[in-house]
Amino acid sequence: MLAREQRLQALSEADRDLIRLINDPLFARWQEQIKAIGGCANPIYLSGSTVTRDAVTGEVISSYSTAGEPGERLAVRCRNRRASVCEPCSRLHAGDTFQLVRAGLSGGKGVPDTVKDRPRLFVTLTAPSFGPVHRVLDGERCRPRRDDPRCEHGRRLGCGLVHAEDDPLAGLPLCPDCYDYTGHVLWHAHAGRLWDRFTTAVRRHLASAGRIPRSKLADHLVVSFAKVAEFQRRAAVHFHAVVRLDGPAGPGSPAPDWATEDLLLDGVEHAAASTFVAVPDSDAYGTERLGWGAQFDAHPIRPLRDGDIPSDAAVAGYVAKYVTKGAAETAAGLDYRVTSAEDIRTAVVTSHVRALMGTCWRLGGLAELEHLRLRTWAHSLGYRGHILTKSRRYSTTYGALREERADHRRGDTKPVDGPDMVTESAWRYVGSGHTPGAAGLALGIAEDHARSLQLAREAREDADQWREWL
Repeated sequence: MLAREQRLQALSEADRDLIRLINDPLFARWQEQIKAIGGCANPIYLSGSTVTRDAVTGEVISSYSTAGEPGERLAVRCRNRRASVCEPCSRLHAGDTFQLVRAGLSGGKGVPDTVKDRPRLFVTLTAPSFGPVHRVLDGERCRPRRDDPRCEHGRRLGCGLVHAEDDPLAGLPLCPDCYDYTGHVLWHAHAGRLWDRFTTAVRRHLASAGRIPRSKLADHLVVSFAKVAEFQRRAAVHFHAVVRLDGPAGPGSPAPDWATEDLLLDGVEHAAASTFVAVPDSDAYGTERLGWGAQFDAHPIRPLRDGDIPSDAAVAGYVAKYVTKGAAETAAGLDYRVTSAEDIRTAVVTSHVRALMGTCWRLGGLAELEHLRLRTWAHSLGYRGHILTKSRRYSTTYGALREERADHRRGDTKPVDGPDMVTESAWRYVGSGHTPGAAGLALGIAEDHARSLQLAREAREDADQWREWL
């Protein structure tokens, strides 16, 4: 007995927890729960019950309680989009994003496939320059200069190095003292408003081209979009957007003949060049007029790739790739909020990102900028928008995709609902995360799930190739 106790003491905490978990009589049911949520790395635990009764007789039609579950609780997905927080849930979120964006380009999920024939563009809008930074240029030198110019702080304004993708210098300012950190933060804080003005300008341009009052444009056509925000190496947000023209009934109706792809291209180019927002004057930072950067791009979208013109699937995949990236991967600050200047000082980030967060904290203390809530959003460098947004008529929603997935899991077992039924539910949060032993098992389940998805994807691609060959 003594030797057994000594062996148990020699085991790590994770090993002891794993032994406890495997010897639990409800271990098999725990595995079922974790498999059902795809091996979520940070599950949410709920305790409670649901009872459905006949409203007239009071007869119990169906019921469920966590009383018989392991630990008397039920594990559900955390649904975090960031791969750095939960890779299984981020993978699911990326798949949903792909379906959402592609449905607006190719049809499906309640969207007619005739949207493939509509005027559609893939647009990229960037932030302006706030100062020169080190760049990765595919084997070329960063900022070669024949002479050796210096800024007012004595630092070189050129760089003759060739930066690799993982070079820590990439994205950092050549001179941090010259860099406009205030303008950078204020641009982030107003990026959502600038996007709204951009879409308004596009609609105004289309109405003018069609000789229609702006207030009557919706009677002739609808501008739909899906937009994703991505952080560049210099820690500045830029937007990738799908823009589509429909008739007044939305995806089910064609745009008028005069609303062409070329006209839409003219509209987005004009809007990108003309839209701006103004920040109130202040002795602390001066007047700021904020607009889009010089780097602008717009391409038509085709059902299949045509040279440099991207396909529906390529655009959807591009957008889905970026919604799951965490802050550490994209120089976007932190994945969690900061509550003090000390949190910023001790954060494991580059000096450039720390300076941006510090600027947020400083500007957030100004009364005239209180409405921007810069201290609350210091962890995201002042940017307070969603990573992905879309117009209502563009395509389906994340909620609809989740409900479709839940219906598929239920199979023929439909939830009981109707005017003659009364459902009473009582649920409460009881915890989150895995114990050390459970974390290892969940990781294995997640890897098996990912491998199964990859094999299924490869099988579908092989089948598509065979059909094309036949």
